[in-house]
Amino acid sequence: MPPPDPALNKPPKSLLRLVGRAIADFQMIGEGDRVLLGVSGGKDSLSLLHILKHLQTYAPVRFDLAVLTVDPLVPGFEPGHLKDYYDRLGVPWFYRQQRLMDQARTRMDGDSFCAYCSRMKRGIMYRVCREQGYGVLALAQHLDDLAESLLMSLFHGGQLRTMKAHYLNNEGDVRIIRPLVYCRERQTSDYAERAELPVVPDSCPACFSMPTRREHMKALLAREEAEHSHLFANILHAIKPIMVEGEIPEPGRAIRNGTRRPSISGSGEPHGPEQAGT
Repeated sequence: MPPPDPALNKPPKSLLRLVGRAIADFQMIGEGDRVLLGVSGGKDSLSLLHILKHLQTYAPVRFDLAVLTVDPLVPGFEPGHLKDYYDRLGVPWFYRQQRLMDQARTRMDGDSFCAYCSRMKRGIMYRVCREQGYGVLALAQHLDDLAESLLMSLFHGGQLRTMKAHYLNNEGDVRIIRPLVYCRERQTSDYAERAELPVVPDSCPACFSMPTRREHMKALLAREEAEHSHLFANILHAIKPIMVEGEIPEPGRAIRNGTRRPSISGSGEPHGPEQAGT
């Protein structure tokens, strides 16, 4: 049996609405933007790839989309077979390799493996954005990730912080966006399974060697949600003011003649908004 045609894997309206609303609320994508999506091959990043590809077909602005995989060269992580999948989607794929686990063993100073790997991957992503002319880096963290980060910051950092929905990097040349911030992990998981997305299994030995703080927070939130069904909707309401810092960066590649260039607005589909916790 031939593999499923990726072009037929239309995301559900529930995901399209939430992503469309997040993009509008945080002014993530504007006319002429060139968006590079970090894709590990996991359920979240592949789901976001299909959502952004679908948005390209009817969004009021034109934007380019490409994907980037940073291979940490750990045993079992084999994303190479996805090249044909991206080709069939018509999406350029950039592939970079770096022995992050080996580097972490000798250079890590006070970080967890996950924190070190994340920081190094981010640097590689910024470099590829600059080399290839992409001004927007899209990442696939969802509302569950933001809630876990909030608890980690409160419990272990003594700060009220979480991941940002849209911000400018320190150098001021790359905007970082997280279009899934209103979506739940179970939504991307359900879509990936239903659409038979070619998910690459997580193979990081550091993640398997011991439970991480993030896993502890995930379990804590799951226990609380079992008793309080509106938990994540309430968390989203509470953290929305801290999902940005200062003014939201301007979308679009340029401002011409002092005129603000258009950006995506409204919900992802012509339907009413959906509560993030559903």
